[in-house]
Amino acid sequence: MAPYCVLAARLRHALNGGIRRYHVAPVLCQRAKVAMSHFEPNEYINYEKLEKNINIVRKRLDRPLTLSEKIVYGHLDDPAKQEIERGKTYLRLRPDRVAMQDATAQMAMLQFISSGLPKVAVPSTIHCDHLIEAQSGGEKDLRRAKDINQEVYNFLATAGAKYGVGFWKPGSGIIHQIILENYSYPGVMLIGTDSHTPNGGGLGGICIGVGGADAVDVMAGIPWELKCPKVIGVKLTGKLSGWSSPKDVILKVAGILTVKGGTGAIIEYHGPGVDSISCTGMATICNMGAEIGATTSIFPYNERMKKYLGKTGRADIAALADEFKQHLVPDSGCQYDQVIEINLSELKPHINGPFTPDLAHPVSDIGAVAEKEGWPVDIRVGLIGSCTNSSYEDMGRSAAVAKQALAHGLKCKSQFTITPGSEQIRATIERDGYAQILRDVGGLVLANACGPCIGQWDRKDIKKGEKNTIVTSYNRNFTGRNDANPETHAFVTSPEIVTALSIAGTLKFNPETDYLTGTDGKKFKLEAPDADELPKLDFDPGQDTYQYPPKDGSGQHVDVSPTSQRLQLLEPFDKWDGKDLEDMLILIKVKGKCTTDHISAAGPWLKFRGHLDNISNNLLIGAINIENGKANSVRNALTQEFGPVPDTARYYKKMGVKWAVIGDENYGEGSSREHAALEPRHLGGRVIITKSFARIHETNLKKQGLLPLTFADPADYNKIHPVDKLSIVGLADFAPGKPLKCIIKHPNGSQETIMLNHTFNESQIEWFQAGSALNRMKELQQKSS
Repeated sequence: MAPYCVLAARLRHALNGGIRRYHVAPVLCQRAKVAMSHFEPNEYINYEKLEKNINIVRKRLDRPLTLSEKIVYGHLDDPAKQEIERGKTYLRLRPDRVAMQDATAQMAMLQFISSGLPKVAVPSTIHCDHLIEAQSGGEKDLRRAKDINQEVYNFLATAGAKYGVGFWKPGSGIIHQIILENYSYPGVMLIGTDSHTPNGGGLGGICIGVGGADAVDVMAGIPWELKCPKVIGVKLTGKLSGWSSPKDVILKVAGILTVKGGTGAIIEYHGPGVDSISCTGMATICNMGAEIGATTSIFPYNERMKKYLGKTGRADIAALADEFKQHLVPDSGCQYDQVIEINLSELKPHINGPFTPDLAHPVSDIGAVAEKEGWPVDIRVGLIGSCTNSSYEDMGRSAAVAKQALAHGLKCKSQFTITPGSEQIRATIERDGYAQILRDVGGLVLANACGPCIGQWDRKDIKKGEKNTIVTSYNRNFTGRNDANPETHAFVTSPEIVTALSIAGTLKFNPETDYLTGTDGKKFKLEAPDADELPKLDFDPGQDTYQYPPKDGSGQHVDVSPTSQRLQLLEPFDKWDGKDLEDMLILIKVKGKCTTDHISAAGPWLKFRGHLDNISNNLLIGAINIENGKANSVRNALTQEFGPVPDTARYYKKMGVKWAVIGDENYGEGSSREHAALEPRHLGGRVIITKSFARIHETNLKKQGLLPLTFADPADYNKIHPVDKLSIVGLADFAPGKPLKCIIKHPNGSQETIMLNHTFNESQIEWFQAGSALNRMKELQQKSS
């Protein structure tokens, strides 16, 4: 049966309530179109193509499909011939759009400029949210950021205008909240240059975090490659109530799957419990799926999404989605690779940390656990907001807690900050009084930006090295992430729990059972917060912060000064010389966790994200060297002196010596930042050998012409010592699925051989041979012209 279009749905809605009934001709349905967003009125949702591709694949596979499979396979470049096997084959996909935040957009746009293409092939946007430092409050911090980052903002605005990319100015909000409000929709495939892009799964889309080079592929109109993901089903039963929140769902899942349990898989939520969660709550859950290594996360289309679409001015998209709903939910009887079941009625409030987002504790236990472990129980700062929890509902629930404290004369014992997710959220919570309630309880409203969540925090209340505790509604809590202090014990939880704990000032407070004492001396217990998921009135859009790209940007000048310390045009990386990689030195053998924060720190380094040589001065400065247990201190094998990691890498490059890095499990977990791959390549690195990789980082390394390899036997990690030399042999026969041989040469003259695995396919091997994916793109362009 042919699906009806949104115009037909509107006509039915208008006519069914009256006396006369009219037949809507199918030809009318075929002509009506629905725009992907208000900002791109000539770019349309193509559910017909999605349906066609799904039907082709379903017939080929002859089985029910999960929702993840429907949307992913529905975007195949060639659904009739594409080899499909979960966890094994690489898919060639055609995403609908691209989104880039300002820290990663700089390198992405520099690469796109290098491609020589005149304009992006798909709708794309840039969002200015990462370069605003939290210091004294929203307005002042925004003015300061505009002044300090004027060169970068001008580059991004003019590059967007020239190449057809929409530009969201600083102050507009966090990329993921803007996407949810304007660009995500059921069935969309969107890639974004930020690891928390899966936030859009709260609106039923497949939204995947990638590096800038992947974004360039899609913007260039090239099919995008993704290893066919496995699908982990999370069945939700029961209903959220009381102090339990959507954040507790993902905190619980993180505790079950750990930081690498979702690697190579899409997390697909389903079951009767889904309908008890708001659309923005579903986005929270999908957002933090990045912390378990998942490719992305998704919820099936339902009434909560329809309600959100209507409230954000997209009722036409909801009506169209209603007509195609069978393709926006999983098939009955579909099979998952793994199933986790959570009864929401039994789910207790959780708090995860410190130092890793998968260390899960019920809030009722955290005080005792902290005292046992020697973690500080006094809370210095509570921080709510971020891309994970800054919705209208989140702010409303936090305000409901704060209002109770104020009624008894109390304010926060801890410092307290609030980060609105977008200008629309800021304006609406100001209008509806939530912002003032949060100020009255002691809160400081920060700019609509990432702020402390990504280390953009000019923190003054402690000294570096001082042991302390903070609680946040953020998503990530790696060592030093928020304030660059390795002794800050950061815990993540829901905004309402952060608010309650900030009022009490201690981890030993359990709002479900414990009492506070008002200024009148009377004890009282906080009631579980209740708030509207969406405003009763329409959202207040606030200030207009969007810059449309001109129809013809060919005359736009994009300026990159050769003397700039913030921006640097890219030079092509050298091609593989056709020889084996022999006698490589080991720059560092990393001990334990090594996230992208360890490889390429954020915080104050964000200002160099558009200048490859300058930002390379932070290469691996946070990684722990197994030889001496120190960070940013490695032995120079040529001089035998210990020094900073970047300096040592530069010395090897100057001397023409290739080098390798040895890593542990889940190397490169965390952010999508491709600088963690660009920097080692720029400073002469050739190989990264680990026990396992995080998905995005492994792809980023391949894109830049590096060899990410894994030990065939993880125990071989112990055979390599920092003073050894390594040779990777057999590269002339480099082929998909064929292990590579590594010869370890010890200082005493002995040697041993181990085998290394890889996940390269044929096109990725071509990236390595060409020197990078961008080099390979240029080669293909030259051949075609």
